Amino acid sequence: MKNVLGREVPDFVPGYGKVTPFKGAFKNFPEEGKRKAAPLIKYAIPRYGNKVVNNLEEVFLKIGIKDGMTLSFHHHFRNGDKILTQVIDVAAKLGLKNLTVAASGIMLSHHGLVPHLKSGVVTHIDTNGLMGAVAEYIAKGKMENPIVIRSHGGRARAIEAGDLHIYVAFMGASCADIYGNMNGCEGNSIFGSIGYGILDSQYADYVVAVTDMVQEIPLSFISIPQTRVDYVVKLDTIGDSKGIATGTLSLTKDPIQLDIARNALKIVDALGFIKDGFSFQTGGGGPSIAFTKFLKDLVKERNIKAGFAMGGITATIVEMLEEGLLSHAYDTQSFDLYSAKSIRKNQNHIEVGCDFYASPFNNGCAVNGLDVCLIGAFEVDLDFNINCLTGMDGIARTGIGGNPDTAAGSKVSIVTANLIRSRVPTIVEKVHTLCTPGESVDVIVTDRGIAVNPLRQDLISTLTQKGIKLNTIEELKEIAENIVGVPEEIKTTDKVVAVIEYRDGTILDTIRQVKEN
Repeated sequence: MKNVLGREVPDFVPGYGKVTPFKGAFKNFPEEGKRKAAPLIKYAIPRYGNKVVNNLEEVFLKIGIKDGMTLSFHHHFRNGDKILTQVIDVAAKLGLKNLTVAASGIMLSHHGLVPHLKSGVVTHIDTNGLMGAVAEYIAKGKMENPIVIRSHGGRARAIEAGDLHIYVAFMGASCADIYGNMNGCEGNSIFGSIGYGILDSQYADYVVAVTDMVQEIPLSFISIPQTRVDYVVKLDTIGDSKGIATGTLSLTKDPIQLDIARNALKIVDALGFIKDGFSFQTGGGGPSIAFTKFLKDLVKERNIKAGFAMGGITATIVEMLEEGLLSHAYDTQSFDLYSAKSIRKNQNHIEVGCDFYASPFNNGCAVNGLDVCLIGAFEVDLDFNINCLTGMDGIARTGIGGNPDTAAGSKVSIVTANLIRSRVPTIVEKVHTLCTPGESVDVIVTDRGIAVNPLRQDLISTLTQKGIKLNTIEELKEIAENIVGVPEEIKTTDKVVAVIEYRDGTILDTIRQVKEN
């Protein structure tokens, strides 16, 4: 069957179940009268508060982890994470099979998961995105069951609704006390906010604090409280803090990307958003990081104070807080060590979970208050649909992040991207993988022109009056193809290797197995 965007999706996907096709960004609502899922009720005997156990194997045995259970992890260490593979190594040692890994992200450092996929220790993955060896293994159709890919808001919704039931949440923490209170901003391996793990800890049957620093005195700064934690385990290493700010989170020196950032700022300024109290999210990616730096300089020059920034928080946003250029920063993930340290000492730098950030099924998530968001894309098609997941070879290269969440919630969403990347056009007839529907994508800023979604005639009128030169998206496509030609279609089989779920639980698209040469 086809969803409203014309994407072919099956009625039923083995390992996933019945498919509800995407109907529109705001067309699917919670079942009336349905309540949120709830964690187990627990009881603790007084005077037996020390929850520290000797090792991960003891955790498995005490909890009674069995075949087929779902284990969750956050990815706040990004490419420095060392927890996920250590946990699954223990599961393999104990002979467990058919486990589901529900990780907020599968990173390059998780290559050690591949042998466990081959052996059947792990047979299901639920994640926001993936890269490296695991992504290649899945793209080649080597897993029997398709993985599920959800946005940050979609993952929060799935946990709250009971669609993603977590048996044990292994929560990395740079510091924990013997009672189980934990945070990510003290100790030797800091990473900042535990925003992706907060909801896991609230709904999982069991929660384990995994740390390399345990103190007997209760923590004064608590991200996840002892009331939700069953055990604490200390490992020799949990992750490398230097892995946080890598790749797309480094400040670009590319003059083309810097120009894209400057032009995006001109758009935001021309639309009248840069004034006292405005809100924004810029996230990762070269142009977005640069945009934040240019934005800081502009608000300082004009003596403006922004209302709030959110999402992944960078050093530049923290500097805006410290210099009085920004009132609040809502942090689901700290993108560098400067930000990671700030969350402990600045009361206006606020750690939040992904339900607060972007879940569509509550009384109002923070993305709904955004004026502007900047988002990235590998591909944008003529209907303004975005592919922010798979590269030119059809293999996942990153995560969906909050791309569809912020696009849906903000007043104006702006895609920043090179028109041509590695001699491949960004603007295409149809995206290979549909991650964010075009109805919530407003503006595309490239190095060779700017296009506005025809659905937003109000923006076209304002920008034209302000003297901003605009192209149609068809014109941008033609410019790119005149330079590098039309890209070859990625060849796939009929096997579904991944399901792309929209934030409301409906299916946007599926990813098919890539044909090998």
